[in-house]
Amino acid sequence: MTAISECFARKKIEGRSVLIPYVTCGAPSLEESLDILGVLETAGGDIIELGIPFSDPLADGPTIQKSSQLALENGVTVEKVVRILSDFKADSEVPVILFSYLNPILQYGLENFLVAIKEAGAAGLLLTDVPEGSDPSIENRILDSDVDFIRLVAPTTDCGRISQISENGQGFLYYISRTGVTGARELLREELGKEIETVQKASRIPVAVGFGISTPEQAAVVGKVADGVVVGSALVQTLNEEGIKGASVFLKALRAAIDSGV
Repeated sequence: MTAISECFARKKIEGRSVLIPYVTCGAPSLEESLDILGVLETAGGDIIELGIPFSDPLADGPTIQKSSQLALENGVTVEKVVRILSDFKADSEVPVILFSYLNPILQYGLENFLVAIKEAGAAGLLLTDVPEGSDPSIENRILDSDVDFIRLVAPTTDCGRISQISENGQGFLYYISRTGVTGARELLREELGKEIETVQKASRIPVAVGFGISTPEQAAVVGKVADGVVVGSALVQTLNEEGIKGASVFLKALRAAIDSGV
């Protein structure tokens, strides 16, 4: 089993959902990135998503777009993200997934990138703009690598397609809780619980849910059904407005809500 699979298996035995916080590397500053990752671990993150900044993040809403632009202005490159990851993993057992668009990886060189992130300690890779079947040559190179290839499914994905995606995915399926871009939302859709159950029945691997989860109450609701809960925009916004300490308090509240179910 990979580190990601082991994490989900362990949490399932414990009867708890996996908490997966997302942050953009280099925002609000590159110097703070290592401390931020440490706080995400100590505050209860089971798996961490570390975003590689990109100039045209089409799947992301204004909060993560802003963090990505800030990181680029701070001079963050793929090489610097890999270095931060390596420094963090030197003292941490928490699995880290790199979240990216394809272009920065192609600019770096796919084969070199896969070797570099494995050596740095990455457990997985999530590419927002490489859907299953879109480019078999690239997909197969990632699937054959030493990191899990995390796949996305949406509310518009039918069961047959979900099954196919899960067969060609690793670690877990990332279920997008709604159509559109990332961003915090005040309310979850009423249909979400049933949709998650449908996806779980069609998938051979665990299902984590993200996009729009922004409060402890929402995290608890999703955590009762899904195998994992992903929080991104709300955490990035809290980090921007309240700093590392505020982000820690926020993530601890999510952790407590998921574990208690209320």
